Amino acid sequence: MTDGPKEETPTTVPCELRKAIRAGEMRGRWSWVEPNVWTNRMLKALENGVKGGKWHALIDKVYSKKNLWAAFYKVQANAGKPGVDHITIEMFADRLDENLERLSHDLRTGRYRPQAIKRVWIPKPGRKEKRPLGIPTVRDRVVQTALLHVLEPIFEKDFAPHSYGFRPGRGCKDALRQVDGLLKQGFLHVVDADFQSYFDTISHELLLQLIRVKISDSGILSLIVSFLGQRVLDTIHGWTPEQGTPQGAVISPLLSNIFLDPLDHLMASAGFEMVRYADDFVILCRSDADAHRALSLALSWTSSWGLTLHPDKTVVVDATRRPGGFDFLGYHFEQGSRWPRKKSLKKFRDSIRKKTRRTNGQCLCAIIEDVNRTLSGWFEYFKHSRPQCFPRLDAWTRMRLRSILRKRFGGSGRGRGLDNMRWPNAFFADLGLFSLAAAHASACQSSLR
Repeated sequence: MTDGPKEETPTTVPCELRKAIRAGEMRGRWSWVEPNVWTNRMLKALENGVKGGKWHALIDKVYSKKNLWAAFYKVQANAGKPGVDHITIEMFADRLDENLERLSHDLRTGRYRPQAIKRVWIPKPGRKEKRPLGIPTVRDRVVQTALLHVLEPIFEKDFAPHSYGFRPGRGCKDALRQVDGLLKQGFLHVVDADFQSYFDTISHELLLQLIRVKISDSGILSLIVSFLGQRVLDTIHGWTPEQGTPQGAVISPLLSNIFLDPLDHLMASAGFEMVRYADDFVILCRSDADAHRALSLALSWTSSWGLTLHPDKTVVVDATRRPGGFDFLGYHFEQGSRWPRKKSLKKFRDSIRKKTRRTNGQCLCAIIEDVNRTLSGWFEYFKHSRPQCFPRLDAWTRMRLRSILRKRFGGSGRGRGLDNMRWPNAFFADLGLFSLAAAHASACQSSLR
């Protein structure tokens, strides 16, 4: 008598292996967090929710030496100028262990006080006015980065999906793709919104209320308050802001996203398609009536939260009209097409002008190599523009280079006329000049394969 077929015992995954797999999957979802802060146990609590919805006992994660070390290396990678104490990143690094030990001790004992912020003014592209930029000291940038390591995942977990600015794994191109997709779906009536001095008008009181919803650690809250109250030095004596968060501070992008998060969720709950990048946002609707309702809702919210939408720059537009359309993140959208907005073109030309002055003493090959860095970087961002804009910019760039050669051969003025025959387009192509039109044609062919 022969035995019948034996039943196969189902293979079971050991409990320890299952836990390891789940931990690996969870770690993959949060691959961007600082591992010296966010252990698997903390990530599990983040995903499942903490008791009462509030996080306690976090300040020790900020002043951890491992976190401060990781924070310094990020500050170092981002480079940047020294603050009011004139301590450079290199000077801070020369006594790194001692400096981080002092920071850790001061944070642990509550003695840490941020230094004043150095305010500088940088030009706005295409405008006469300038934008204020705050430069914290290196030591304060390290502490803010360590604080960011702790806070960012807690708030990131619940941020709205249509917010793209200064968030892990998201960027301008994602926001632009979302806008393009909504336009193609028929959301052609657009609220083109512009905050008036957003970063300078954020209410400290309301911001702290939003933070206290998730954070109850008094040490963390005191640290945030101290950063919001940093003195600003743009005069001899400086001044202490009563509202706002300085652009240039490491923690500012997160704080600004926290403050606008209620607006994000309000628009989503009302059924409006909003796309936001930091303080720049558009609301795309299927009808003019819907767009005006969305604008009314946005105006009501901003007014109640102490913000202002610029009365002249916030408008409802029909993206199908010509001329018309709207600008967003450097692009102009109109009639199913997009191209660089006027300010983007001016910024591009200004950059090329600086590199192609007729008095430039470098050899032509070196000049072209320098120009190529601007051309290739600019194309990578604006390559989805309509094709007509690229040949014109190529021709303008070659004109700048011909003007240099014209001067070197005793001429004056712009490169034109016979210069185009003396130094034809092929001449610059042979020297390796990056062609926007050729790059666009190549990108189009690659997308069709």
